[in-house]
Parts: sequence; structure tokens; C-alpha cells
Amino acid sequence: MNNDKRSKKFNSFDGIVFSTDPEHEYRYAETEVQETLKPLQQNLKVMLDKKQRAGKAVTLVTGFVGADEDLQMLGKTLKQKCGVGGSVKNGEILIQGDFRDKILTTLVSLGYKAKKAGG
Repeated sequence: MNNDKRSKKFNSFDGIVFSTDPEHEYRYAETEVQETLKPLQQNLKVMLDKKQRAGKAVTLVTGFVGADEDLQMLGKTLKQKCGVGGSVKNGEILIQGDFRDKILTTLVSLGYKAKKAGG
């Protein structure tokens, strides 16, 4: 466990462990904050997914472009409207169960450009 923390620390300096140069400044990787597009500019796709979920269906919302905080808020709103659980991972919103129609109408009422995708 201690080695994991140490290796992460080394990786954060891109391979530089120690420098004898007193003028040397470590450069950290900058994370870009992506600007959230307006709801009408979003191209959201609502689909049903059963892959690698032991046959249980989840409604998947993909295509969101923007900050992670905004995606989290949208995911929370959709979970509340459907009255079920879910999560937000890898830029996608997962809602437990088949709620494609309800999510689609909710997104349209919130001003998003959304459509059904998949079979």
C-alpha cells in the first residue's frame, strides 16, 4: 500500500524524483475545465443498456459536453424525477431501470436537445 502512494507521487512529477538545480521548478499537468454548452447546444442520447450488468437494464444518457459539476447536477435531477438510483461515471449518466421515455421528456422540458438511440 505504501508503494502505491509513492509511485503516484513519482508519477506526478513526470519521472523527476530529485533535482540538484536550485532554479528548477516542477511543472504540474494542468487540468482544463471544460466549459458547459447551453442546453440547446447539447446533443444528448438516451439509450437502454444491459451489457455487463447481469441482465439488469439501465438507462444511459451520453453526449454531455461540459463541466463535471454540471453533469452531476443533471444526473441528480434525472434520478429525482425518476425516483430511482443511479450514478455519473465517465461523462455518462446511468439511471437504474428502463426510464427512456420519462428521461427524454424531462430533458426536453429542461431545454436540452435529446433523442433516443439504440434499439
